[in-house]
Amino acid sequence: MEHWSEYTRFVIALLAILDPFLAIPMFLTLTSDATDMQRHRTARAVAFTVLIVLIVCAITGEAILHLFGASLSSFRVGGGLVLLAMAFAMLNAQTGGLRQTLEEARELETQSTVGIVPLAIPLLSGPGAISMVIIAVEGRSWHHQAIVVACVFGVCLIVWGTLRLAVPIGRMISTTGRNIATRLLGLLLAAIAIEMVAQGLKQLFPALGAG
Repeated sequence: MEHWSEYTRFVIALLAILDPFLAIPMFLTLTSDATDMQRHRTARAVAFTVLIVLIVCAITGEAILHLFGASLSSFRVGGGLVLLAMAFAMLNAQTGGLRQTLEEARELETQSTVGIVPLAIPLLSGPGAISMVIIAVEGRSWHHQAIVVACVFGVCLIVWGTLRLAVPIGRMISTTGRNIATRLLGLLLAAIAIEMVAQGLKQLFPALGAG
């Protein structure tokens, strides 16, 4: 098991990646004609879907890596680059193509399952969050994996609470305020991504960590 600070860091990183504040404008747009009860159901569906996706990835992540012959070190580098790309988009207060493409956005207009697509997948539980969870549980004890799953559950509770209060939050926080929060989370995510890439490179090329 890791020190409690490592789990705190994981929670903060995962929350920065998911960034529920970034999903609020889209959530309000997609549920503009819904009642309060329907919005609450959608918020619950989004949080539950994110939870299931991340837990499944945590459980099967090691098997997937072995299946494709990928090492954890190379996955750290690749996952870090994905997070870095997301961070750059967040610094511009944008969702970025890794979360949702223009084609996916257009397709939404004909879909009714807004709780699943695009909010839960791929806006929230996209490549960045999946990479972070797989890296967190890879090759560790079941105690550690259980704590990581508990951390994921806690973060999903925050996502649920944020979306459930999307209407009052949207009234209190202006677009500029949401963009500022997104940019700050993007800056934090960039630092985490660079650290992840650095750790992966040191594991792939031990000479980089010598001295």
